[in-house]
This record gives sequence, C-alpha cells and structure tokens, in this order.
Amino acid sequence: MSTEFDADVIVVGSGVCGSLAAHRLGKAGKHVILLEAGPRVPRWKIVEKFRNTPVKGNPNGPYPDTSYAPKSDSKGYLEETGSTKNNPSYLRLVGGTTWHWAGACYRFLPNDFKMQTLYGVSRDWPISYEDLEPYYGQAEVELGVSGPDDADQSATGRAGTYPPRSTPYPMKAQPLPYMQERADAVLSAAGYRVINEPTARNSRPYDDRPTCQGNNSCTPVCPIGALYNGSVHAYKSEAVGVKLMTDAVVYQVEADGAGKIVAVRYKSPDGSEHRLTARAFVLAAYSIETPRLLLMSNIANSSDMVGRNLSCQPECHQNFMTSEALWPGRGPVHPQTFFTARDGEFRRERAGTKHVVVNNSPNDKIAGNLLKKGIIGPRLDEMIRDQASRIMELSTQHEYPGEPSNRVTLSTTRKDALGLPTPVVHFNRDNAYFLAGFEDTKRVYKRVAELFGATEYSPLTWVHPHTQGTTIMGADPKTSVVDPFGRAHDHPNLYIVGPNVLTTTGTVNPTLTAAALALRTADAVLHSI
Repeated sequence: MSTEFDADVIVVGSGVCGSLAAHRLGKAGKHVILLEAGPRVPRWKIVEKFRNTPVKGNPNGPYPDTSYAPKSDSKGYLEETGSTKNNPSYLRLVGGTTWHWAGACYRFLPNDFKMQTLYGVSRDWPISYEDLEPYYGQAEVELGVSGPDDADQSATGRAGTYPPRSTPYPMKAQPLPYMQERADAVLSAAGYRVINEPTARNSRPYDDRPTCQGNNSCTPVCPIGALYNGSVHAYKSEAVGVKLMTDAVVYQVEADGAGKIVAVRYKSPDGSEHRLTARAFVLAAYSIETPRLLLMSNIANSSDMVGRNLSCQPECHQNFMTSEALWPGRGPVHPQTFFTARDGEFRRERAGTKHVVVNNSPNDKIAGNLLKKGIIGPRLDEMIRDQASRIMELSTQHEYPGEPSNRVTLSTTRKDALGLPTPVVHFNRDNAYFLAGFEDTKRVYKRVAELFGATEYSPLTWVHPHTQGTTIMGADPKTSVVDPFGRAHDHPNLYIVGPNVLTTTGTVNPTLTAAALALRTADAVLHSI
C-alpha cells in the first residue's frame, strides 16, 4: 500500500455483503478498513436479552438501540410517507441484519435475469445467470449452505437439478420435522412442488460452527451459531488483517473535481469527526442507509436513481386450525418451501410467489389469545395443548417490480443524534402485477386449508421483507446507479454491494444473490487496484 492512503480499500458496513467483500480483499493481501456504524456485541448478550424480554415477537428487540446508530424501528428515526407502511427491518451492529433471518439461500433462475426480454415486465439485468453461477457456488461455501442437490427449484416440472449448478451444496439438506413431512406428503399428492429449503444453517459441523439443534429461534437469534450471520466474515476479516472499526458512522463520501472518490468522513458517538482515505471504496450499508449516505454526499446520482426503485417482497401470513395434530415449532423456522408459480408465461400478467409452511413455535401467541378470551386454569392448559398441535401458518412472498416513485429520500425536518438527516421511505404496494399474483395466493391458501381439513382462519397480515433496488444495477448510466460489476457509473473507484443493487426481486429471498454479487464485486476491486 502507498503511504499516501490510510488503506487500499475502505468498506462501509459489516453485514454479510460488506464482510464478505472485506474478507476477500484482506485475504488477497490488501490493506482494508471495515467501518461499522454500530457496536460489536457477543452472541451471549443477545441471547440473554432475548430470553429475558417478555415481548418475543419483534426480531429487532434483543439488539442494541444506540442513539448514534439507530436501527430501523428506533423511535422517531425512520419516517414513512407512502400509502403502505413498508416497515423495513434492519440492524446496525457488527454482522448486520443476518443476525435475525431464516437463512433461506435460493439461487435466482436464469429467466429472472431477463424479465423484460422474456415477459415484457420490469428490467433485464446487465449480467446473466451464467455470469454469476461460479459466485453462487463460492457464496454457498462461504455461508455454509445445506440443500438438496437434485431438486428442480424452478418448480416447472424439469427433470433433475435446476437451476444449473457447477458445484454441489457444501452440506446435505437438513431432515424435515414431522409437520413438514406431513406437508410434503399432502401437498405433493395435490400436485404442488415441495422443496426442502436451502439454508445457511449447518446440517453437520461446518466452518467451526455446530450442527443445528432445532432451537426454533432463528429469528431473532440462533443461540449456538449453527445459522450463519455476517459477523462470521467480519471476524474472519480481522483474522486476515482487516482493521474492523466499530461505532464509526460514515456521513460523507468525498469526491474530487474529476469524480474520483478520495475519502470518507465518519462521526464517533461523541460527535467527533474523522477522515480516512483509500484507493477504492465499497459501500455496504444495506438498502436504506446506502442511498441515504449517497444522498447526504450528493454523489453517484447523475441518473437520479439513487433511492428510487425501492422494492421488497410483500409477504402475507395466515393461520389455519387443521383437523390433525401437526406439532409445529420443532426444528428450524423455515425448513420447507412449496411453489405454485415461480416461473413461466404467467409472469407476463402476474407476480411469481414462494410459499412457506412456517414452523415457528405458536405457543405464546395461542396462550395470549386464549387469556384475552378469559380462559384460565385446566381449560387453558387443555386448549393450548390442542391448538398448538393443530395450527398451521402459511406465508407467501411475492415478486414486486421496482417503481421509481417508491423511494428513499432524506428528511427535511428530522435529524438523528449526530445531526444527520434521517431517512424517509415512500412506498405504495398497490401495483397491479403484484395484486394479480396475490389473487392467486388466496386461491392457494383456500386449497391448502381444504387439504388439511381446516375450519378456522385468522385474518391475513402483511410484512415487507427483503428491501432492495435503491442503487439499482444496469448497463445504462442514465437509468441505473452501478454497472454490471457494482461500480458506480459516476465514480471509477466507488463500488456498492448489497440487495440494493439487485435489478429485479425474483420470487425467492435475495441474500445469496447479493452475497454472490458482493464476491464478484470484490474481485473487480482487486483487478482495479
């Protein structure tokens, strides 16, 4: 490294994508500084806080709520102005938001990369599945993914493995709990495509982490570390020489007159300001904080696309009381997926979907509902035992096309504790393409309920996971923020990683695709310096 710079590369954000990139660069011998806005927190403290809190339903609950690096649900931080409350969920600490996730690690399908060409909707990616395929395999090894090697994950009736794979999963798929075994038998007999979900969860000891013991608390925290999170590679980065600096809130990315990035500026919790220089910079602060940083810095936005195309995968949930005992809550929370519409000509008209037979323990919710009805004593015990054995929860995430009007901007009235403008999210869910897909979901739920002899139904509820698209990737600098390698069109030494660069949402969880792209971008950085 030249003594002219503080580092070869500065990475902003220590979630899964930032930490993977930092680790690859550090392992290659580069001098890397990894900046994290939040603190370093050991697992045991998170587990202890979760166990001691009386309110278990908020996945952000056990995590630090600092004034200098608020999380998404910190009071008074994130403002919403759209017709739909998006409620994006993210954390700010070493390891980022993968501290709480179900671990789903699907690959996108080849057709997901050419939605405009094939189906006339959304956009085409500037890269193909074949371009990303080697990096999918590398990401599966890094995260430690267990999955079924012989499954047709397109759910279109193909014979054998699909999408194509050049490498096997690092670990075999985990065995299914009883509820999922029954769901597999019943749904498969009805013609649905049921798949043992590939997850970043150990089915055997792997990478110095233990085998999953089925604690059923993947969200908010795996108590033993069998489930991967971004802190694994944050700490691996330190082991190869990367300098991990916590409590460093980056608020400005500084460009010279020629458009080259020369420094980042960050604030410490006491408000003191610091400046670091490097030859190249990687932003990995997730789909809300990355565009916020770019907008505060007034860079990378000649296309006016920074913050726009805010997307997610609108996810509905509904519970049924089945006629047979299924005993949910044993094993991981998302061991199984079934597809009715992942890919095909229907995508010209309606969104694709991914359905999950959710395996969360229902006991606390059921007990709470019964207590609200005034049921106590032996009758309460009897009804908890009965209902907890028969409840089935379905969830469905829907493909959602990015729209420029759905966006992240900066507040003109609010500032955080460090005096920085807070983020504003504007989101409207009523997209016709998505709504047509939701109509199909309602038909699927009705059919599944019939198959399991269900008689009681809960109201539908919604969440909006997997925020993405706010620094979109494309070949045209006029309509996108980064190029096919994640480099900002406007700045030759600025790179962006994370789900915010995904061109389309696909029908499956985005983390593995974002991780594969981050590794590809890290290689591009290595070639550039």
